[in-house]
Amino acid sequence: MKVAIIGAGAAGMMAAATINETSPKTKVILIEKNDSPGKKVIISGGGRCNVTTGFEDIKTVLTNYPRGSKFLISSMHRFPPLAVRAWFEAHGVPLKCEKDMRVFPISNDGRDVVEAFIEIFRESKTELLFKHSVNKIEKTDKGFTISFSDQPSVEADKVILALGGQAYRQTGSNGDGYTLAEALGHTVTELVPSLHSFITAEKWPGKLAGMSFQRATITADCAKPNSRTGPFLFTHSGISGPAVFAVSAMAAFNSVGLKRPLKIFIDFLPDTTVEEVTKQLQIVAKENPKKIFKNTLHHFLPLNLCEALCEYSQIFSHKKNAEVSKTEFSWAAALIKKVPLIAIGRGSGDEFVTAGGIELAEIDPKTMESKICPDLYFAGEIMNIDGFTGGFNLQASWATGRAAGEASI
Repeated sequence: MKVAIIGAGAAGMMAAATINETSPKTKVILIEKNDSPGKKVIISGGGRCNVTTGFEDIKTVLTNYPRGSKFLISSMHRFPPLAVRAWFEAHGVPLKCEKDMRVFPISNDGRDVVEAFIEIFRESKTELLFKHSVNKIEKTDKGFTISFSDQPSVEADKVILALGGQAYRQTGSNGDGYTLAEALGHTVTELVPSLHSFITAEKWPGKLAGMSFQRATITADCAKPNSRTGPFLFTHSGISGPAVFAVSAMAAFNSVGLKRPLKIFIDFLPDTTVEEVTKQLQIVAKENPKKIFKNTLHHFLPLNLCEALCEYSQIFSHKKNAEVSKTEFSWAAALIKKVPLIAIGRGSGDEFVTAGGIELAEIDPKTMESKICPDLYFAGEIMNIDGFTGGFNLQASWATGRAAGEASI
């Protein structure tokens, strides 16, 4: 039997490795448009490759997928994060789990992750077709015919479609897998970027570019208000970082633009109530009546941020603590707990994954096989599945890739 896997990203490589290791007699053809496999895997996590998550409880893991969590239940139980870690360790890639529960190679080099697969392909004599861009997949009586623009076509009994979404286009993820799937009868949902930064109408965040916070709550005021507490930072054009990425994922299908701006709020002290902040401000001010109030705010926030907020609010700039009224203390506390921003755009080219994809109702969640086109399987980001940052997207790719590989033999 011959299985053709289109796309040598995380899901495609795992599908190929699974077939090679569990059914050595099966012929595997791994087709990739780039000149080498795993380009997106290598650059993920800033080049360190966030292989998976350190969380082990499956229910907890599944809460980190805005879309596709129910669909992933079966494959995630069969190849959970702990099993993924064991698999890579067994294939010569020692891993470490950091304090934020992200798992990386000890070497901090994503190339080691890809090299583990290359070694498997080398030993199993997997047929690797690089620089092969698929133009068409036709279902035949005997299986499938895969056609290219300037290379001979390939025949296969089964096909695993593991082309990624539209994120990181420089790695070849341009969404052509959706066109191939549609031609075989599948439905593609609306596609939008996810896990991206926000561009704000306000210019003051740009003055704080590079300033980061380890814990703040970011909230998007959309149809379904959502919040995420975690690290974030200011950029030259707005805000970015893990908490922002998570909020962008939950608000992925909300319009964001000049005509339809999205209100965002930042709580810089998520573990303290407004009343507590007000009381603490008053205590510090009473002890230092001649001190300028913006410097009193510095007890809670970086001075540059205090100055920016005072400039933004057009109040407190030159007032001394003794001159600040009770109402103003309350107002200042409320501001610290809910700094408003207007998002007018998504960070261009910053999106890490694509929200949307092949309609999950058309795919068997246990086998990843198409319910429309027999012997066609899907794996990875091409499906309507996406997770937050922290190794969850690669975990979904490993799990679905393994499921598709097992079911195709």
